[in-house]
Amino acid sequence: MYHFSTIQEVIEFLGTFAFAISGIRHAAAKHFDWFGGYVCGIAVAIGGGTIRDVMLGTAPFWMTSPFYMLCTALALLFVILFARHLERLKNAWFVFDTLGLGLFTVAGIQKSLLFGQPYWVAIIMGCITGAAGGVIRDVLLNNEPVIFHREIYAMAAVAGGMVYWLADMAGAPIELSSVSGFLVVCVIRFLAVRYGISLPVLKEEKKK
Repeated sequence: MYHFSTIQEVIEFLGTFAFAISGIRHAAAKHFDWFGGYVCGIAVAIGGGTIRDVMLGTAPFWMTSPFYMLCTALALLFVILFARHLERLKNAWFVFDTLGLGLFTVAGIQKSLLFGQPYWVAIIMGCITGAAGGVIRDVLLNNEPVIFHREIYAMAAVAGGMVYWLADMAGAPIELSSVSGFLVVCVIRFLAVRYGISLPVLKEEKKK
């Protein structure tokens, strides 16, 4: 159990760092100051995990240790120091956002299982953990939430959760299940954006 918990904590830290950078990059595009960037980084980094933990009936993960707040501060420092280098990378925020989505999806699944939830609940929790922070970020930045875009986002988290479940059911070690779920989320996101793959769009029935 300790081994399981340790892996989950490492994944949550990496996800926090990746998502924080994503939020700060979005804030930079809106010309926010450093504090505004930190707030956006915090929102996207802990938003989904906070909703998940409240639904699981436990203290939000970031309230148990200042580690995550410090992690977001490091992400802010990273963006400030290497802003020019990040600027040269097209769609750098997209890469960090995708990494955060994959990492937090796996973290959400693992924590839900740790609390005795069935896999179908764990997959939903993984999706919430990965996607809800981005929704909060977009609301703060007055942008249309990314989950409502045509590009595949939340469904990538669901697909990664399904692969995690199948790998676990096949008896794979937790490391392999985690990596498999993470990679599926990232690959689906990258391919969907690269080739313009999206779900069908709802169409309003025109009145005659």
